[in-house]
Amino acid sequence: MWIDRKLLPTVEGHLEPGKAVILIGPRQVGKTTLLEKVTADYRGKLLWMDCDEPDVRQRLTDATSSTLRAWIGDAGLVVIDEAQRVKNIGLTLKLFTDKIKSVKLLVTGSSSLDLANEINEPLTGRKWEFMLLPISAEEMREHHGEMEERRLLSHRLVYGMYPEIINRPGKEQALLRQLSGSYLYKDIFTFHDVRKPEVIEKLLQSLALQIGSEVNYHELAQLTGSDQATVQRYLNLLEKAFVVFRLPAFSRNLRNELKKSRKVYFYDNGIRNAIINSFQPIDMRTDVGALWENYLVSERTKWIANHQYFANRYFWRTTQQKEIDYLEEKDGKLFAFEFKWKPTAKVAFPKAFLTTYDHVETAVISPENYMGFVAPAEG
Repeated sequence: MWIDRKLLPTVEGHLEPGKAVILIGPRQVGKTTLLEKVTADYRGKLLWMDCDEPDVRQRLTDATSSTLRAWIGDAGLVVIDEAQRVKNIGLTLKLFTDKIKSVKLLVTGSSSLDLANEINEPLTGRKWEFMLLPISAEEMREHHGEMEERRLLSHRLVYGMYPEIINRPGKEQALLRQLSGSYLYKDIFTFHDVRKPEVIEKLLQSLALQIGSEVNYHELAQLTGSDQATVQRYLNLLEKAFVVFRLPAFSRNLRNELKKSRKVYFYDNGIRNAIINSFQPIDMRTDVGALWENYLVSERTKWIANHQYFANRYFWRTTQQKEIDYLEEKDGKLFAFEFKWKPTAKVAFPKAFLTTYDHVETAVISPENYMGFVAPAEG
């Protein structure tokens, strides 16, 4: 079942000769399917390069402009799928954009491991980069209506929003166990010197048990039987593989504000629950508050990526444990959000924050009004 992706017209609209459109994101979120949609209506000659194929990787590695021209021929659109698997792919893409300027280039990568490290400098000014994440609440609302999506909210909190999970009801647990294994982050093992894969598994389990909490590298090192340097390195790799992401602390004026803290979230609730093998229904869980927070922050992340909405994002906390779940800063204005699963829960935004910072808008997000936060009608 095809579910319209918000990024589709964006990707189509940025295809132009002499520039690369790069689509990054986790594995199994539909990047190749989106490419197929983009190319379906292309009337010129198309060349599709699948970098899972060893011979394709070999031809693209350290290629010259002459060999690329001979391979491409008169193709007007070139697709390079799973490009992160090609060594020095950034330099190869630079040859496309600099030497074969008549070609439109569409590239995907299931991690930013090599794409981030090898593309950014060579392709400065020559690329458009977009991030495709699991299917969003906004996309599902447009697919089958807001009422139906609201009915499925508890299911989303437990099983998440990966395309295969949505399209194959009844097989969620088996599929998520398969997805949450090393397959999801196998690029880490392929491209980086990971000598202790068991540490990554323990790190993921520890992070899954403390979503929405501040990251303490010393504590994580103890829990994983490792050291802080290794924990930070592996956490960076997990971010680049689009398994987790970090939110920094907001700090401007108050001396007791946390400055260097980070909170860690998973891009998908289902992956988080699979890592700790926890699929109990919402009404039987003790972690519903954490699931609700992870769902809202990850859905907001999708909306921001899908709409190219540029805002700085934070959480706020003081040494006295005064806190705000989520902040956005845009055009000099602050938007502060508290997340409550129970709509009747009383919320008071910290007076210290409101009196210190001007131009603050506040909102409490509950199941009654969440759609306006994760899928605003207008961006």
